[in-house]
Amino acid sequence: MLQSIKSETANTQVSEVLPPEHREQDRRPGRIATVLKALLQALLAFAILFGAVTGMNSLVATKPDVPKRPVQEKSYAVTTVEAVRGDYAPMINVFGETMAGREVDLRTLVAGEVVEVHPDLKAGGQVAQGEVLVAIDRFDYEGAVTEAEANMAEAQAALVESEGRVRLEKANVVRVKEQLDFAARDLERAQELLGRGAVTERTLDERKLLVSQRQQSLEQTENSLALEEAKVVQQKAAIKRLEWRMENAERQLSNTILRAPFDAIVRSEEAEPGRLVNVNDAVVSLYSSDEFEVRFTLSDNQYGRLLAESGTVVGRSVEVTWYLGNVPISYRAVVTRIGADVASTRGGVDLIASIESKGVDVPLRPGAFVEVSVPDQTYADSFRIPETAYYGEGTVYVVKDDRLERRAVMALAIDDGFILVKGDLEPGETLLVTRIPEAGEGLLVQDIASGDEGTASQNAGQTDTASGDNR
Repeated sequence: MLQSIKSETANTQVSEVLPPEHREQDRRPGRIATVLKALLQALLAFAILFGAVTGMNSLVATKPDVPKRPVQEKSYAVTTVEAVRGDYAPMINVFGETMAGREVDLRTLVAGEVVEVHPDLKAGGQVAQGEVLVAIDRFDYEGAVTEAEANMAEAQAALVESEGRVRLEKANVVRVKEQLDFAARDLERAQELLGRGAVTERTLDERKLLVSQRQQSLEQTENSLALEEAKVVQQKAAIKRLEWRMENAERQLSNTILRAPFDAIVRSEEAEPGRLVNVNDAVVSLYSSDEFEVRFTLSDNQYGRLLAESGTVVGRSVEVTWYLGNVPISYRAVVTRIGADVASTRGGVDLIASIESKGVDVPLRPGAFVEVSVPDQTYADSFRIPETAYYGEGTVYVVKDDRLERRAVMALAIDDGFILVKGDLEPGETLLVTRIPEAGEGLLVQDIASGDEGTASQNAGQTDTASGDNR
């Protein structure tokens, strides 16, 4: 090694001693060797790559044929229904609001102090027809009735007295008339005797004077009778006036009691014992506990269809559903009248239906938001099919020999998840219900209702495999 070091040192010293042209000649063989080495490496890599490609092509060309699985036709598991033709009336579902069928504000008809209040006279309390709601102090009104009764008794006694005088004057008239008749006959006899000379002129004059006095007495008696009869008429008029006063006093006395006019629910009250009330003060507001109505709005189109079918909507039965949480409670109702004005702000016609709320488990309340179902126009000879069976542009599919066949139909109306249609359908045909994006003429399907679950599962597996092969 020492010698090698010495040799290298010597060479270095020699090269340093040599001129530059001699040093360049010594480096050229080294560069040529490097280039040749790089070319050799590139040729070797190319040869390896060429051999790999050639070998792969040879393997691919000489591989044995692999048997292919037969492509299976894709089958869909579906559900179907039988097409049934009939007369169907879809339901129009709208929303409405309940309101009281009868309501009233009770006001005091007399003034006074409240002395009694019904124990259930509170907002939401229930009262029965005829029960006393509010009682006002009766003392002054009972005194008025007593005074009216006393005045009536006095007037009736005065009438009896007047009628007695009338009877007396009538008897006097009869007696005076008898006396006048006697005097007139005596005068006639005197006139006959005067012609014979049996009486004097003086006697005749005396007879005439007596007749005149009897006539005057009769006239006076008849005038007295007329006066007494007038007094009777006046007394009877006074009695009628007193009768009205007594009836008024009795009515005022009865008005001290406010009673429930019907079975009702208390909406509000303003009465407490000891309160002084005046005439026409509002003290109680009630609404009927068994008479309710619902107001709902139909569009012009809906209202027009009902009107065109029957000529009127009054008397049409509807169903009212009140949802308490998730629990629906149904009530029957009948349309009783139509709103006075067209509901322009809501875009339709208001209808009011009377709800049959007697005998229901859950009583209604005014202001409840309810759903109203109204029978629509009846479509004769139509089919009621699920919405999933109806494909756009009026198309449905029927299943024949496990193949789909297209049928053209026309949609008539929507009925809560169903569609009423008419068209190229026959009763009893098997109608496709399952929604299939690839649905078309001749598509292979398997009705899951016609086979067992194992068959359906097998078909599903075949469908997946076939799909994989097609991919």
